[in-house]
Amino acid sequence: MQAGRVEAGCDEAGRGPLAGPVYAAAVILPPDFHHPLLNDSKQMSRSAREALRPVIEREAIAWAVQAVEAEEIDRINILHASIAGMLRAVDALSTRPDFLLIDGNRFDRRSPISYATVVHGDATYASIAAASVLAKTWRDERMEALAREYPGYGWEHNAGYPTKEHIDAIKRLGYTPEHRKSFHPKELEPTLF
Repeated sequence: MQAGRVEAGCDEAGRGPLAGPVYAAAVILPPDFHHPLLNDSKQMSRSAREALRPVIEREAIAWAVQAVEAEEIDRINILHASIAGMLRAVDALSTRPDFLLIDGNRFDRRSPISYATVVHGDATYASIAAASVLAKTWRDERMEALAREYPGYGWEHNAGYPTKEHIDAIKRLGYTPEHRKSFHPKELEPTLF
């Protein structure tokens, strides 16, 4: 973090599932922000993420969350969908950042805002960790709502990831409009014998 520079941390949740949107978040934290629970959202318990979400939403200088739906993911691929979601989240911020900290190793070179990609950035920078928490909790909430709309796939606990329960449900019930048609786990590929 550079003194006087307004930095937004960006991260996504939901790149690996077979169903549902990918969510991306951008967060600008105050320079003195600290919370003992804040870490990479994948390393945190669900209850810790849920406890942190309102703290981040209340104390951040600015934050935004955007979803990229399954249909768009299929059209542009998951990497481009994740980057598009992060760019949209940055555009939705109420305060324009001077610099972006992006979790991962890829971003859009045409970004109008200077940026740095940081592998494991959600374990390194508080603003990326905060974006990780928002993206994950918003996506979990959406998948729980979709689980009520499309019962039987277990999305309320597998969040659309390719668990045995989810794959067995696809074999039994078929695909929904929320499934990503470009994702084919080995267990669902047609066989000759």
